[in-house]
Amino acid sequence: MTRSAFARRLVKPKILVARAIFPDVIERLAQYFDVERNDADTVYSSDELRARLADKAGAITTASERIDASVLAGAPHLRVVANMAVGYNNFDIEAMTAAGVMATNTPDVLNETTADFGWALLMATARRVTESERWLREGHWDKWAYDMFLGADVHGSTLGIIGMGRIGQAIARRAMGFNMRVVYHNRSRLDAATEAACKASFVDKDTLLRTADHVILVLPYSAATHHTIGAAELAVMKPTATLVNLARGGIVDDAALAVALANRQVAAAGLDVFEGEPKVHPDLLKVSNVVLTPHIASASVATRRGMASLAADNLIAALGFGAAAGKPPCLLNPAARQS
Repeated sequence: MTRSAFARRLVKPKILVARAIFPDVIERLAQYFDVERNDADTVYSSDELRARLADKAGAITTASERIDASVLAGAPHLRVVANMAVGYNNFDIEAMTAAGVMATNTPDVLNETTADFGWALLMATARRVTESERWLREGHWDKWAYDMFLGADVHGSTLGIIGMGRIGQAIARRAMGFNMRVVYHNRSRLDAATEAACKASFVDKDTLLRTADHVILVLPYSAATHHTIGAAELAVMKPTATLVNLARGGIVDDAALAVALANRQVAAAGLDVFEGEPKVHPDLLKVSNVVLTPHIASASVATRRGMASLAADNLIAALGFGAAAGKPPCLLNPAARQS
């Protein structure tokens, strides 16, 4: 190693941790890097993010930080951005690859936890849990009645899953305990062994919407999946059906859903994600038959720690450190590594 190369190794690369994460993960990163941390957990504007990345070699982000050509233009030293999320629609992958910036995500560590939450949201939606709790807290309960907050059974019903990746499959496996019939729609059909393991049958989207008692969305967001569920799709669903969105905002037309809920075109909905979040369409706040949660499907201590640790692993490896130096485990754009 030349003297200049040795000197460069003594200077820790600068990185940005764009949102607050576990202190012990920050400590691990500090072994390799000069870390700028966002302890206030503010959401940076595009201009502020670009300014903070100006001298950084890497960054850890969440789905809230948009990495596009404008941000990259002000970050000439940037080599990697590690998303602490499985989704990465906040990344302009083409622009990142052109700029030689590696993009990584955190798949798999959140599959089971997200599937658990999907069931929590489904049960709360079908059995009107939050609606009845609000009513009780407001002091309305003065007697038992046979028709008080009648909901829909989950056991023995038909579950429709749109998006049959790892999370969708985990949701399907849980349905066996409720003796449910599971139908699914996906961009491509699963192999026969996986279908058998999930006890799930492939159907077209229209059939799924017409026959399912409960519909769960677990598909990635893209231009092709924008408003997968809109007014036309809601009109096809049973008026007794429920809809749960665990996936991404924009997959459901929230304005159309609010109208369908108000008109009882569908019975109820459970939403963990929203178009333009953290803003929520105001009409969704006016209807009682919707369960609303603030994008917390992966929010268990163990899973969020796993996501943060994997994001750190990706960043450390991408910048040439650790046992996997040069080979980040969850690289989305291998061409950037070669540029």
